[in-house]
Amino acid sequence: MKLAFVTETFPPEINGVAMTFGVIARELGLRKHEVTVYRPWRPDLPGDRDHPEYREIALPGLPLPGYPLMRLGLPARRRLTALWRVARPDLVHVATEGPLGASAVSAARSLRLPVTSSFHTNFHLYTRHYGFAPLRRVALAWLRHVHNRTLRTFAPTEELCQELAALGFTRLGVLSRGVDTQGFSPSLRTPALRAHWGAANGEIVLLHVGRMAAEKNYPLLFCAYDAMRAVNPHLRFVLVGDGPLRPALQAAHPDCSFTGFIPREALSRHYASADVYVHASLTETFGNVVTEAMASGLAVAGFDYAAARQFVRHGENGLAVPRDDPHALIAAATELARDGALRDRLRAGAATSFSNHSWTKVVLGFEADLHAAITASPP
Repeated sequence: MKLAFVTETFPPEINGVAMTFGVIARELGLRKHEVTVYRPWRPDLPGDRDHPEYREIALPGLPLPGYPLMRLGLPARRRLTALWRVARPDLVHVATEGPLGASAVSAARSLRLPVTSSFHTNFHLYTRHYGFAPLRRVALAWLRHVHNRTLRTFAPTEELCQELAALGFTRLGVLSRGVDTQGFSPSLRTPALRAHWGAANGEIVLLHVGRMAAEKNYPLLFCAYDAMRAVNPHLRFVLVGDGPLRPALQAAHPDCSFTGFIPREALSRHYASADVYVHASLTETFGNVVTEAMASGLAVAGFDYAAARQFVRHGENGLAVPRDDPHALIAAATELARDGALRDRLRAGAATSFSNHSWTKVVLGFEADLHAAITASPP
């Protein structure tokens, strides 16, 4: 197939959407499909780039406030229409619902090209974290409008598909997430990195990876950390990532290690060199960090939804608590800090949880779904 992927975030950016479509573009290219990724231009990269498996075309964009290297794509209907009229793809897949993604849907429809989309981010839930709660309905209406103009909308879990259907989204399907068990593995544990964190003598390392923004529920995460330190004063807390909250968090918690953004190879070593992962966010559509932490052999505690609901078997390979009970998450995190036998059992169980959930399996299913969309689309 000749595929056009449109996304406002893509590697080297570090987030779930970028990682997912970086892997999918690579794997589909390895399967001999012709993949072109359309993304906003970044000042630290050349414009268009050719990779062995796919090609990137840069389009105009603006930096997001607080994230200078993350871009919001500008509408590009005319440019995309002109490009696709000359080199017509078999299908357009839109990964993000911003101005660029929405204009790509319009361009594809104007050319009668099959177009599908992915739902990866609960933007309508973010409104309450940024003082725009009254705009929740507006945000939801926009998301529904963009997605319902496509032949199919893929969400990462069946649970989310059901939630979206109840909100009026149509033609839903599942595009799950795989786990790179070579890239994320306990074998990448690095004693020198643990020593750098001050954990050379067996201290427990709590890890957090992600965008430092309001929707990630940092107040609860640090409440859990305080409770963990109360039962284990030698606990170390390492936070990987960046975002608008980082300066305030770093000032308030000088005892913690803040790394900023790091390359993906270093990220794998950070995961494997830690011991515990507590996932406090309630706005994820999936939560790749949960599966990456588990594949790396960490004892994970999180709310029972999205990736945790799909992969955590409570008490066997992690701890999953009710979504509406923050005190239960704090209690679970405290147990991981206190109970070494529990921690070791969960770490061993987590590392063996993904043998049948490779990216290859996920991409094969997505490939079949895209082919079906092309076949079903009227000429």
